[in-house]
Amino acid sequence: MRVARLPLCKIVSSHLSHIHRLSASRQMSIAAGLKNSSIFRSQCLIGGKWIDAHDGNTLQVNNPSTGDIIADVPFMGRRETNDAISSAYDAFNSWSKLTASERSRYLRKWYDLIMSHKEELGQLITLEQGKPLKEALGEVSYGASFIEFFAEEAKRVYGDIIPATLADRRLFVLKQPVGVVGAITPWNFPLAMITRKVGPALACGCTVVVKPSELTPLTALAAAELALQAGIPPGVLNVVMGNAPDIGDALLASPQVRKITFTGSTAVGKKLMAGAAGTVKRLSLELGGNAPCIVFDDADLDVTVKGVLAAKFRNTGQTCVCANRVIVQEGIYEKFAEAFSKAVQNMQVGDGFTEGVVQGPLINEAAVQKVESFIQDAISKGAKVILGGKRHSLGMTFYEPTVVTDVRSEMLLAREEVFGPVAPLLRFKTEEEAIHIANDTNAGLAAYIFTNNVQRTWRVSEALEYGLVGVNEGIISTEVAPFGGVKQSGLGREGSKYGIDEYLELKYVCLGDMNRK
Repeated sequence: MRVARLPLCKIVSSHLSHIHRLSASRQMSIAAGLKNSSIFRSQCLIGGKWIDAHDGNTLQVNNPSTGDIIADVPFMGRRETNDAISSAYDAFNSWSKLTASERSRYLRKWYDLIMSHKEELGQLITLEQGKPLKEALGEVSYGASFIEFFAEEAKRVYGDIIPATLADRRLFVLKQPVGVVGAITPWNFPLAMITRKVGPALACGCTVVVKPSELTPLTALAAAELALQAGIPPGVLNVVMGNAPDIGDALLASPQVRKITFTGSTAVGKKLMAGAAGTVKRLSLELGGNAPCIVFDDADLDVTVKGVLAAKFRNTGQTCVCANRVIVQEGIYEKFAEAFSKAVQNMQVGDGFTEGVVQGPLINEAAVQKVESFIQDAISKGAKVILGGKRHSLGMTFYEPTVVTDVRSEMLLAREEVFGPVAPLLRFKTEEEAIHIANDTNAGLAAYIFTNNVQRTWRVSEALEYGLVGVNEGIISTEVAPFGGVKQSGLGREGSKYGIDEYLELKYVCLGDMNRK
């Protein structure tokens, strides 16, 4: 049986334009309200002070749904970054000497303030990033959970006592904060990617310079404002943005910065690795993925469709753990393709403030063009678009939820991250073939399996060369479990009890002459 192309619902063009105009007007009203709130900031934070760039240059922050300018923020560079580093370095001495309980109380207060401003933060995320408000509110809760978790974990940074080999020795191990941390974060989760790094850093006594994405800086600034309101001392948390290469170079060059933590593309991660060599900095890198989602013949179809839908289309497909390749066993391929396409067809696309919308715009025009190029490459090599495959009639950077069949491993859709609302379906025959297809990539962040065979879940999970594996579930990230990849998807882990170790140094102390009386 061949899977028929499913037409999208036909909506009168003028009606769409009318809805879009109403949406733009509503979003302008929301933006105006946020600008009057106690959390809105459009300057950078250095040493506890809100400041502009030294030369006065600014950068526009746009709403991807409408193209409207939300605010202008400072366009900073090397000079301001060095100021922020100095501020963090000066603050480190006092912050690191606070007791764990004292730091814990500051973080807990920060968490409480984030949650009390959940609605405003969610609206801000939707305005500058585009994701549906329901997802944005979910990100606020998810992001805040890291602050809460590490507020508690701050009090559990334990050292060790080692049995001595000589009678007059006593050996022990201390865990101490690494120092000033440079945190570079992406636009797809503008709050959670900051809190996942800053939470553990502050918990163990580090101070931080954050460089958020220039596409979504307002959420970072709002979070920093709430940190100040929580009483976190000046210089402990600093935020700069603007000229990304200059800011990155300043963080890499400074001997006062002892660690870089980065979430973003593999290409930039490699540059940071090379740049960190000059001062031998510690690195945590959460880089690109190419997540396989393996659907076996024995999988529950309803559970699988729901799980793959969540794994693929959350945040309009703009997450590093999105199902980038849906690898389906031949016995269920046609049946799954039909059921999955029907579910995708029912997804409502629109601005994030409209009730019922589950997919917003892509972040910018470059993202749309990338999706288009991947689709054209697949079609030219024999793939079939059975749903979507073009820009949405809403205009701007909206793109139709898309399902592509007969995808093969040599196509761009299977080789690289599409980072958009496109689900490529590949076929396989045997379990061994599925594992080979899944592992045939330089990436190794997340993978997904759908099967009702318990023994297979163990075999395949162990065989997959990935840092995260979801079994019969498409949303697996949580603050209590380690998040990170293998191969070229990065170094280190974030979240969980393991995440705080990324910000700690081990110090061995040997006490001699201990038998003297």
